[in-house]
Amino acid sequence: MGRWEPDARGRLAKAALDLYSERGFEQTTAAEIARRAGLTERTFFRHYADKREVLFAGSPEMQHLFVTAVAGAAPSASPMEALAAGYDAVSGFFADRRDFARKRQAVILQNAELLERELMKLASLAAALAGALRERGTATAEASLAAEAGVAVFKVGFERWVSPGEERGMAQLLRGALAELGSLTGGRLSGGG
Repeated sequence: MGRWEPDARGRLAKAALDLYSERGFEQTTAAEIARRAGLTERTFFRHYADKREVLFAGSPEMQHLFVTAVAGAAPSASPMEALAAGYDAVSGFFADRRDFARKRQAVILQNAELLERELMKLASLAAALAGALRERGTATAEASLAAEAGVAVFKVGFERWVSPGEERGMAQLLRGALAELGSLTGGRLSGGG
């Protein structure tokens, strides 16, 4: 592959994930990732701040989609129904990324530093969702509680979606996890539908 070929960012992400899976995150350098992608190390750093960012580059876009969908949910939607609208939007974002997400999850679970960063990203998502719910008129405490529960549901549904052999769609798994939470609390939290 020559340097002139398109999708350098995608090639770098694929090369990084392959190397992380083969050799481990800690044992892989940015130079090796670039070489595997047929690019220079300088090109790597034009696309990613560091080798961790390859695994988290989609987080801002995913968070934006989630928060925008929650904010744009029907005015009559409960906080949990608004979060369910967010699950549908996020499911579309991940629709063709299951293989990448499975490999990414395996790499993250093998490295404490990456797992910590993943948890920080989820905490940031919860804060953003709480803000969107407050903007919709949900009281502060309830918005925070709903957002934290919503992120827990997302985490459980996502883990099911990337599990080996799972074929169901993400939206189905997220809404299923939301319904399970409703059953656990004795209330109806299915988010409608």
